[in-house]
Amino acid sequence: MSSGTPQGVVSQCGIGIDIGGTGTKGGIVDLTTGQLVGERFRIPTPQPATPQAVANVVRQIVDELQSRPEAPAPDSHVGIVFPAIIKNGVALSAANVDKSWINTDVDALMTETLGREVEALNDADGAGLAEAHYGAGKGKEGLVMVITLGTGIGSAMILNGQLVPNAELGHLEIDGHDAETRASAAAREREQLPWKKWATKRLQRYFSHVEFLFSPSLFVIGGGVSKNSEKFLPYLELRTPVEIAALRNNAGIVGAALWAQQCRDAQAAKPVIDPID
Repeated sequence: MSSGTPQGVVSQCGIGIDIGGTGTKGGIVDLTTGQLVGERFRIPTPQPATPQAVANVVRQIVDELQSRPEAPAPDSHVGIVFPAIIKNGVALSAANVDKSWINTDVDALMTETLGREVEALNDADGAGLAEAHYGAGKGKEGLVMVITLGTGIGSAMILNGQLVPNAELGHLEIDGHDAETRASAAAREREQLPWKKWATKRLQRYFSHVEFLFSPSLFVIGGGVSKNSEKFLPYLELRTPVEIAALRNNAGIVGAALWAQQCRDAQAAKPVIDPID
């Protein structure tokens, strides 16, 4: 896949890794355009998906990507998105991976295993960050909310380009229920709801509530169900504009690479304080 960098513009590349319950995939990302340079590389996530076992797979993927001529500098930061709440690089939960991840310092483990700096991020946050910068939310000021409808409801909040991490809005309590148990794509399939009923009764209630709480500038809807947006989107009545996610399955990889760049830039911008003699 071509990076699509405009002629005369020097591209900056980074490596992004997306760890999932069944597969771990990575790619080289052109950070100017948000597009992948070359093909993704995927290895099945080991079972059980314990921290060191997954870290070893990530190392294999990074080694493969780093061997390519388009690879970034060997000491560049690597970004990783992971299905967990991530705070200061530490996993505070574990979804679809081994529970031994809880309280694991993901940044430290991956940095030691790879021998280079690693920045970890929640997977929904990574996908949302990518959509806000390169996809459906590109150039949008204010609060962009990326909502993914799948087995559950994933969410990401990006305010003027800056991520507000770990917004678990799929777990809002609405009408006495955990929202994702009623409004996710899996709930529609489980209850065999017609598209219109799912949209007008379940999605409308969810999005109206989120809209009331946050007054966003834009909703971006992702997840596998977004391929069928014409079957539910026309039934939603919201003040907030709604767009369909553009980056699809590459969003996690792209967001991971972008997050690594943002963390690296933030570290470089910190003032150096000389010790007092």
